[in-house]
Amino acid sequence: MGPIDMLTFFTTAKPFSGHNRVIQRNALRSWKLVHPDLEVILFGDEDGAAEVSLELGLRHEAHVERNEFGNKRLDYMFDRAQEISRHPVLCYVNCDILLLDDFVPAIRRVMAAKRKFLMVGCRWDVDITENLDFSSVGWASEVARRAKAANQQRDVWWIDYFAFSRGLYYKKIPPLVIGRIYWDNWLVWRAKKDGSMVVNASEAICAVHQNHDYGYHPQGKSGVWTDEISRRNLELAGGFSCLRTIENANYRLTSTSLKWDWMGLLLATKLGRAFWNLAVRDTLWLRSRLGLRKEVLRRVANRFGPKAEREQR
Repeated sequence: MGPIDMLTFFTTAKPFSGHNRVIQRNALRSWKLVHPDLEVILFGDEDGAAEVSLELGLRHEAHVERNEFGNKRLDYMFDRAQEISRHPVLCYVNCDILLLDDFVPAIRRVMAAKRKFLMVGCRWDVDITENLDFSSVGWASEVARRAKAANQQRDVWWIDYFAFSRGLYYKKIPPLVIGRIYWDNWLVWRAKKDGSMVVNASEAICAVHQNHDYGYHPQGKSGVWTDEISRRNLELAGGFSCLRTIENANYRLTSTSLKWDWMGLLLATKLGRAFWNLAVRDTLWLRSRLGLRKEVLRRVANRFGPKAEREQR
């Protein structure tokens, strides 16, 4: 499909002040450095957005459609980005995520495999309170080292980047809002519904989330997850039946291969989801008591799944 300069990042940010200024500038600068010819679009008129855009050479789109509570609408940003992007592949990234030098090779391989795709992956959480020294040759490897040392990888429900082919979501997103939950899981569901190749790149990409508080909500993190706006996001998404996770990807990208993920294919069927709900979701309370988690179940499934069978032959 040609060179990687066919990629546009887009995002929106909180006001550029205090700790948010540090981590958001870190994130934006890291994206600019993954390749010398990438487009980055920053949506929103928050304090400092125009100045940072000018400083870092970003395209600044100050206007964003909002709901009646002032929350930024996902559908507007995705549609507008697809309209104005210079490139046929876009990537929405949360503005606290550092992307490293493994991102470009990963997306090149996905772009070469199929025209219509969505690439997502799990993130690594780490505490970063300082402006990173991007002039250092080894800045990316140092960030990856810190993230792996912290050893806090989020599970498949937490999705912070969405690389996709232009047109995949155009005029298809309900008025979901950023800053609450469920919109990310809806995006995975929609891509699968449209028959796109959905790729889990967690093993190939070290996406690093810079930890922060939830001071923008009066009730903190619990409010972000449970307030009226989150409940409305769930309703607009179509309910829990229209939510999917990284686990539902039908392809898995590793450092050496892009292959079908039999677990994701199973979960794409009604029977597979019913089995998963019975075996995993509906037994969460019991597994929590016993100290079991989904990763344990995945290891058991992989032990007896098709891959294990091939290895034992």
